[in-house]
Amino acid sequence: MSISSMVNGWCTVAAGRQGCGGSDRWLQRLYSLVVILAAAGCAAAPPSTPSLAGTSWELVQFQSMDDAQGTTRIGDPSLYTVSFGTDGRATLRLNCNRAMGPWQAKAAADGQSGSLEFGMLAGTRALCPPPSLDERLLRDLAYVRGYLLRDGQLHMSLMADGGIYSWRPLPVK
Repeated sequence: MSISSMVNGWCTVAAGRQGCGGSDRWLQRLYSLVVILAAAGCAAAPPSTPSLAGTSWELVQFQSMDDAQGTTRIGDPSLYTVSFGTDGRATLRLNCNRAMGPWQAKAAADGQSGSLEFGMLAGTRALCPPPSLDERLLRDLAYVRGYLLRDGQLHMSLMADGGIYSWRPLPVK
């Protein structure tokens, strides 16, 4: 069906007679403009936003909102990694332990932040040599509610101002 026949059909219904003649021509032109603008809007590509899917990160620090604890820097970031699969599954290295489970994120309008949640994570429970953040990190990931991509790092925020985990891209080996 052509735009012209759609417009004429609509004009027939709107005017209660065959076609849009005479003084109803403005209605036909208005409808044509609306159809063209709507089609142009549908054809426009959405802006490109970074996605967490397919990315891998290593933990560099945890910033507590409790001043008594402050910021904990990670001595060996390669011991704590997260990979966001394109299938909605996350795989984690937590020092000497491993974990995996579902994740979902929804980007905000700015494309640099959004909501982030992990589902039930299943992991191993080996006793890692101290100091280790494996148990705390596994526990805290259940409380992640948002993320921010800034300065090449991924910042995961915990609910109720529980703290911020900062990650850098995992180096390609």
